[in-house]
Amino acid sequence: MKSGTAQKLVLNMISTSVMIKLGRVEGNIMINMQLQNEKLINRGVKIVMQELGLNDYEQAKSILLEGGDIKKAVLSAKK
Repeated sequence: MKSGTAQKLVLNMISTSVMIKLGRVEGNIMINMQLQNEKLINRGVKIVMQELGLNDYEQAKSILLEGGDIKKAVLSAKK
């Protein structure tokens, strides 16, 4: 059990550092995820709300769906 836990921690560190170097993480949030289901869309809407300082869920959802992904939606809304 101990070696399995250590192996999992090392693999998590490697995958996290790769995602950071590829630019898919901003701060401690993964911003470059595919919005494939309702759960991920809700998570994306919350990230957009947080990044833009919005309180309206529907407005953030429309911004996200127009942008196609979190990174593009936030960048286009800030302009």
